[in-house]
Amino acid sequence: MLPLYPLKFKTIYKDKIWGGHKIETYLHKDFGSLPNCGETWEISGVKSDVSVVANGELEGESLAELLEKFQHQLVGQKVYDHFGNIFPLLVKFIDANDDLSIQVHPNDELAKKRHNSFGKTEMWYVIEADPGSTLITGFNQPVNEQIYLDRFNSGHLMDILNREQVNAGDVFFLPAGRVHTIGKGLLIAEIQQTSDITYRIYDFDRVDDKGNKRELHTEEALAAIDYKFYPEYKTKYQSEKNETVKLVKCPYFTTNLLDFTENTSKNYAGLDSFVIHVCIEGEYIIESDNKQYPVKMGECILLPKTIDSIELKTTTGFKILESYIE
Repeated sequence: MLPLYPLKFKTIYKDKIWGGHKIETYLHKDFGSLPNCGETWEISGVKSDVSVVANGELEGESLAELLEKFQHQLVGQKVYDHFGNIFPLLVKFIDANDDLSIQVHPNDELAKKRHNSFGKTEMWYVIEADPGSTLITGFNQPVNEQIYLDRFNSGHLMDILNREQVNAGDVFFLPAGRVHTIGKGLLIAEIQQTSDITYRIYDFDRVDDKGNKRELHTEEALAAIDYKFYPEYKTKYQSEKNETVKLVKCPYFTTNLLDFTENTSKNYAGLDSFVIHVCIEGEYIIESDNKQYPVKMGECILLPKTIDSIELKTTTGFKILESYIE
């Protein structure tokens, strides 16, 4: 059996009604003849869009095939015991040239019952933000289902939603159940559970090129929404140069920020999990097993569990989102 090594995957490009061109102009990723690109799926185990290896001896094999072949060697024993042949995380870049729909995702229990799927807890790291950009996450006051419905049915839903001013470097953690949307002008890296279940609550009455409005999921959303009011929705962290800074830790993933101007090494021997790097700035070279793997902004790389230590070498500096399951 071929040995595992740092794996890159072919990007999956998604045309969206609200998509733009920053995937190409900012991240330098070519989405070809698509009119726009709202999302790229960088590492995906979603059945309809399973990632395919783009580098090395395993090029052309799907992530699903790798899991069947390598099992715990790829993802770690604990992860494999829990998820089996389903890769547990989905990594995306999102370019919002217009506001996304107001939406919510179900938790594990509801998603299993309704869709035989995982729920969708996610996090956002804002890579780039146009001046004045905003997003919506949660409520701006205490509500319950009846208050929510009253505002929804009267056309005043936006009055009770929490809108945040956004800048590059901001982080938002969105547990399943939190009403949210990404606002116009934002380029975001998203780490989430492997799930493509979205309940669309409101879509600003937009129509597609055929004049059709997108489907809403008003009733389905009611049982999924977390109606609790939280005083703080933005994730607080202190960025430090040349240090590993924890951004999010939850049962589904841990994500750290590595903002480095110099070479460094990482030891993952004590971690019973795969590791994903999402390069959001600069570039670097991973040295593993006497081989080199260049990574630049807009690229993601999967480090199998069998890789215990790596060297990261850079001349430009880099920012990486480092994710794994604890």
